[in-house]
Amino acid sequence: MKRIFSLTHAKIKPARLVDAAKHDVKKFMKKERSKPLSQGVDYWDFDVKFGLDEAQATSIHPGEINKAMDEAEKSGAESFFIELKVKPGVRSFTPVEDINDIEPSFIDEEVSEDEEQN
Repeated sequence: MKRIFSLTHAKIKPARLVDAAKHDVKKFMKKERSKPLSQGVDYWDFDVKFGLDEAQATSIHPGEINKAMDEAEKSGAESFFIELKVKPGVRSFTPVEDINDIEPSFIDEEVSEDEEQN
């Protein structure tokens, strides 16, 4: 998805135009995430570029899209550019060395006599 959203309209306030843009982006992401996954892929991820125009667009995290749109509205921009590219995502897990070597911090080793009797 590569699109320029205008924030100027004769009758519609910029805040409502930003809400409509957020809705369009969320709808696109939901549609892409519902597509079947290829073998070896855990989820669909997105490369996101955002800026006031295509030349000024920089990469941002997908979780920062709404914040960037709100900042564009607050700065008084007339429009903003967003590009979403779908890419396969693979989760990486950090292996635990040895679970027996880890001391749980929530267990108090000293138990009072009253607690032992109950």
